[in-house]
Amino acid sequence: MNTKAKDSRLRGKVRVRFAPSPTGPLHIGGVRTALFNYLFAKKHEGDFVLRIEDTDQARYVEGAEKYIVEALNWLNIPFDEGPGKDGGFGPYRQSERKHVYREYANKLLASGHAYYAFDTAEELTQHRKDHEAQGKTFIYNWHNRLKLKNSLSLSKEEVQQKLNAGEDYVIRFKSPENETLFLKDMIRGGMQIDTNILDDKVLFKSDGMPTYHLANIVDDHLMEITHVIRGEEWLPSLALHVLLYQAFGWQAPKFAHLPLIMKPVGKGKLSKRDGDKMGFPVFPLEWKTVGDEVFSGYREDGYLAEAVVNMLALLGWNPGTEQELFSLEELVQAFDLSRVNKAGAKFDPDKTKWFQHHYLQEVDNGILTGQFKELLKNKGVETSLPLETIVALLKERATFVEDIWEQGSFFFEAPKNYDEKASKKAFKEGTGEILQNVISLMEEVDDFSAANLSDKIKGWITDNDIGFGKVMMPLRLSLVGEMKGPDVFVIASLLGKEESIERIERAVASI
Repeated sequence: MNTKAKDSRLRGKVRVRFAPSPTGPLHIGGVRTALFNYLFAKKHEGDFVLRIEDTDQARYVEGAEKYIVEALNWLNIPFDEGPGKDGGFGPYRQSERKHVYREYANKLLASGHAYYAFDTAEELTQHRKDHEAQGKTFIYNWHNRLKLKNSLSLSKEEVQQKLNAGEDYVIRFKSPENETLFLKDMIRGGMQIDTNILDDKVLFKSDGMPTYHLANIVDDHLMEITHVIRGEEWLPSLALHVLLYQAFGWQAPKFAHLPLIMKPVGKGKLSKRDGDKMGFPVFPLEWKTVGDEVFSGYREDGYLAEAVVNMLALLGWNPGTEQELFSLEELVQAFDLSRVNKAGAKFDPDKTKWFQHHYLQEVDNGILTGQFKELLKNKGVETSLPLETIVALLKERATFVEDIWEQGSFFFEAPKNYDEKASKKAFKEGTGEILQNVISLMEEVDDFSAANLSDKIKGWITDNDIGFGKVMMPLRLSLVGEMKGPDVFVIASLLGKEESIERIERAVASI
C-alpha cells in the first residue's frame, strides 16, 4: 500500500505505539505505558501498534520479544498491529528497517541539519576530562563543534577522504543556536527550551545502525503515529525529537509523558529488583535469566489480569470520581490523558491485593475449582470431597487460590495437633465426656446435613443447659485443629459422618 493510499485511509485516525526494547522482561512501568496507549487508542477507535526497538543488538535478550507479546495478551490488551500482525506499515522490528534510516540520515546531511563527526571515543573522553579539570561539563554542540573533528570544521575533500578510507564516524544532529523552542505536552502543558543548552546528539553510526532518536522519529512518521504516549524518562529527549520533525518538515505527533512509578516506601523510581526485595512482583510474567535467576511475575504469583490492569490504570491516572473498580471496557470509556498526574505515583502492593481480592470473588466457582484441583494435584492431595462447594465456602476470605488451601487445608488433612492457646481454653475437665456425647449424637443421625446436625446438637446443648462455648469450641478444634473456618456443622457435613467422628475421637484421646 503506498503512502497516499495510507494517508487517505487513515486521515484523522488515532494511532499510538508501544515501543519497548527487547533487552529483558517487561517492567510494570512499561506495562502501564502499554495500557495507557491501549486505552487511549480504544477510546478514540484508533490503532494500538507494537514496535520492537531492537537497534541496540548488543543488549538484545533472547525471548524478550515473545515475553512482551505474551504479557500484553495475558493482560487482554493485545496490539492491533505489530510483529505477525501487519497493518501495512511493517516491518515492526527496527532491526528489519535498517535500510530505511540511512536514507533519512542522508536527507538531514543534505539539508544541513546533520553532519559527520569523526572524533574517536578516546578523543571525546579526553575532552571530557579536560573540561572536568576546569570544573566544566563537556557538551558537543554549537560552542565547540567547529573546533572538533567533523564535516563542519573539515573541508569537503577531507571528509570524503575519511569516508573513502572507511574511518569510523557518527552522524550528529546540528542543534540550532540562539533559539527558543516552545514545546507542548498533553500532561505537563507548555515548556520552553533554550536550544543553546542542547547537545548535538548522535543519530547514526558507521555500522549502519541508527540511534534511538532517529529510528524513533522516522518510524513514528512512517507509521503515521498521531500520539506518542511514553514514560517521563523520555521528556529530556522531547526537544530533539521536535527539532527532528521540524528538520524533516513533518508534522509532529502530540506528546504525553507519563509520571514515574515510585517505590512503596521512600523516594525513587520502582526498580526491577525492588519487587523481590520487598516481596511483590514488578513483572507481569515470571522471568528466568540465562544464569537461572528467577524474577517473580504477577501471573505466576496467582494474580488475575483484571486486578493488575485495574491497579496499573490508577497509578498516575485519576478518573475524577470515587470509583476505583473498573472493567477494561469501563477504563476505555473513562480514560482521559488530561487526568493523568504530573507527579510520580507511589506503588502500593497492599492496594494491588485489594484489587485481586475483589476480582477473585467475581471468578466463576467452576473455574476456581479447576485451579484449586490443580493446586491439590501439585500438593499430592487426592480427595472425593465436593470441591466446588468448598471453594464457594472459602473464597470470600481468599485473595489468591492458594489462600483457599490456607483457609481449608483441614478438609483434606486431619489435624495432627491442636492450637496451643485455643486448646487451653477449649479442652477442660469434662470436655472429653461432652465430645463423647457429640459422637453419640452424630452416630444416631442419618441425615448428616449441616442443618440437621445443627438442630440435633444445639437442641441437646439447650436441653442439657450446657454453655454453647463448652461444646462448640472443642468441636471446632477437634475437626479443624484451630479456631478458624466456616460454620462448624457445615465442616462436619462436608467431611462426612465417619471422618468427623474419627477426628473427634482423636481429639478426645489427646485431652
